[in-house]
Amino acid sequence: MNDSQGASDPAPGTALSPSQQIAAALKRERLRAGLSLSEVARRAGVGKSTMSGLETGSGNPSLETMWALAAALDIPLARLLDPPPHEVALQHVGDMPSLPSTTANYVATLISPSPTNARRDVYFIQAEPGEPRESQPHPQGTIEHVILGRGAARIEVLGKSYDLGVGDYLTHPGDQPHRFTALAPGTNAVFVVESS
Repeated sequence: MNDSQGASDPAPGTALSPSQQIAAALKRERLRAGLSLSEVARRAGVGKSTMSGLETGSGNPSLETMWALAAALDIPLARLLDPPPHEVALQHVGDMPSLPSTTANYVATLISPSPTNARRDVYFIQAEPGEPRESQPHPQGTIEHVILGRGAARIEVLGKSYDLGVGDYLTHPGDQPHRFTALAPGTNAVFVVESS
């Protein structure tokens, strides 16, 4: 496959599946950056075959892979999960792109991507007790807001631990290494990620 190929466009009026949505956005952002498929794969530290599969809509990327691709393209992660623009859009939970972590029982679902004139994304997080989700620093100036909806969680950042219960809110610098650990089954939270 050459670098200009990617996911085919669906028929007019046909909704994109989450994998097609990611494929179209990945190709769009790669071409916008003027990078070859090989160069993005190299920068992200993923195999060219993985990158090719993602651009054709046949891959099932992890959260870590998508963060690496966003960093390689120097864009917010949400730009790779962004559905086509609509004036009014209803997205059912099963239709939104969800990215499972490969290192923890943790799934991030993009609820609201940042519009082009703003720099914030809203995620719905589902996590289970076990391995923590380690997050590397996001771009300089990033702030995360966390509202716990169900269960219990611990967030570790700047050398301190913060335990959250239902309804608790925590804001912290996202440009520092941080860790999220579910402390109860069925834990979920809403994350708002702001970048400057």
